[in-house]
Amino acid sequence: MDSFYEWDGDVLVLNILGTPGAKMNKIGKVKGNQLKVSVTAAPTDGKATDFMVDFLSKEFKVSKRDIEVVFGQFSIHKQLRIKKPTILPACITK
Repeated sequence: MDSFYEWDGDVLVLNILGTPGAKMNKIGKVKGNQLKVSVTAAPTDGKATDFMVDFLSKEFKVSKRDIEVVFGQFSIHKQLRIKKPTILPACITK
């Protein structure tokens, strides 16, 4: 992927640069071909990724089961697949 996201039908594929242990949960700016996402959860045993999935499910208005972690469960570099997102951040267009 040249961009930080692409569409696969109605599935949004996102490359994420995660920041665990942040002061607040937020979707940040694009950095290269990744979208920065910060979460307050500590990076312990993949819990920050689980927390991020929960956070992003609310941001995109989908259930947690509609978000698949393709890779990066234990890394700051992740790829997620979000099925039929209802809401999109301004940096993403359909």
